[in-house]
Amino acid sequence: MAFIVLAVAGGGLYFYRQREAMASTGAYRTAKVERGDIRVAISSTGTLSAISTVTVGSQVSGQVTQVLADYNDKVRKGQVIARIDPKTYEAQIAQGNAQVANAQATLSQARATLLNAELDYQRKADLGARQLVARSDVDLARAALDQARAQVSAAQAQISQQTASTQTTQVNLDRTVIRSPVDGVVLTRSIEPGQTVAASLQAPELFTIAEDLGQMQIVLAVDEADIGQVRTGQNVAFTVDAFPDRQFRGTVEQVRLAATTTNNVVSYPVVVTVDNRDGTLLPGLTVNAEIEVSQRDDVLKLPNAALRYKPAGNGNASQPLMMGRGGGSGVIDDLARSAAALHLNAPQQSAFDAAAATVRQRQAARQAQATQEGGNRLFAGGGGRGGPQGVTVVAGGAAGGNVQAQIRQRMAERFREDFGAFRATLDETQRQRWDAALNALLSAKRATVYGLVDGQPQPLMARIGASDGSSTEVSGGGLKEGDAIITGERAKE
Repeated sequence: MAFIVLAVAGGGLYFYRQREAMASTGAYRTAKVERGDIRVAISSTGTLSAISTVTVGSQVSGQVTQVLADYNDKVRKGQVIARIDPKTYEAQIAQGNAQVANAQATLSQARATLLNAELDYQRKADLGARQLVARSDVDLARAALDQARAQVSAAQAQISQQTASTQTTQVNLDRTVIRSPVDGVVLTRSIEPGQTVAASLQAPELFTIAEDLGQMQIVLAVDEADIGQVRTGQNVAFTVDAFPDRQFRGTVEQVRLAATTTNNVVSYPVVVTVDNRDGTLLPGLTVNAEIEVSQRDDVLKLPNAALRYKPAGNGNASQPLMMGRGGGSGVIDDLARSAAALHLNAPQQSAFDAAAATVRQRQAARQAQATQEGGNRLFAGGGGRGGPQGVTVVAGGAAGGNVQAQIRQRMAERFREDFGAFRATLDETQRQRWDAALNALLSAKRATVYGLVDGQPQPLMARIGASDGSSTEVSGGGLKEGDAIITGERAKE
């Protein structure tokens, strides 16, 4: 009889505790830690345009007599696309030719005068040497010779001047024939036959020619908060309203430094090149684009609501946060993925495996020691100076920030020491990528998420990675796929 009473009492206690745990569990909304891909993209808008657009103008004034190219016409470099009335310049050339002929006649006359002056001077110089003529006559003959030479030079200069003037007119005559400067397609035509163009102050615009519509560009306006994530070579996916069911691809070609400010919003132009060999895209189309700044495959991720959740009654600044054991192990797993991306050879892989094994053995020894000392728990407060070995206590506030900085510095030094032999086996390119990956992991942001253990919130410090707006990459903190993480509290009935 006593045995039956004890069994009934034990069963009642068990069911009571189960009901309490279920009731406590039901007070929270949870989400599972999942494994999947995260794509981070920056949204922006822009306009499609040709990579090179040439405006064709006129350098001379006159009446347009012919227009030989129209909208959408394909033109070749040097092809005649318009003509301006050349009669004015033809008349000026005829006048210039006559002036050149007149100057040449003057030159012939000056040369004859020079020849006569030279003969007269020679005669008088001989007579003057025999004192048969006065010295003054010799001087007059020399002056006449110099004057005749000057007249010849003046006539030659006049010919050069008239010839240059005629050549200038010939250049202007050639400019009455408007030719395409490039191979391309006519986008706009601003003239009609019979229209008069005036090029007195600036060249009037006659045509706009897109050099090559097989390759186009988009100039996106990217907000200053996002521009730091944009790099040359990143992929861009975009749509246009003209083809709503089709997605196009492009590549970031240039991040320009010329910032623009509109309504106190600073943005930077980002140039995206687009392959348009099929001719589908048209200049001027409005583009809704997404720049793929990061693509993380096969990573642990959580809904963003889990990162925003804080237990009721806990202050953010004064709440001590705890980093459970396993954080370093998470870094090793992340570094293993980074090392795999380096395409290591057999000796390099062996060096990495040896370094990783050393780190894991050290962590296992610390965890074993912590278990013996009763430190197999995570603390969310306490009056002691620190948690048991294997658990890192991170205080909130400014002091917590200093502690975290010191922890990261010590971790960086230890990891560089542990993986020093492995790093020495890498070539220069691999070494740069390894250093970047290690620095990114050790300097990653951290946040506290709350797991549900025995119906109660359990704080876990996790490393925060890429986010696509709904989910965020997490690692470390002992998190693993399938763990239940609190995203909020249910309303009490």
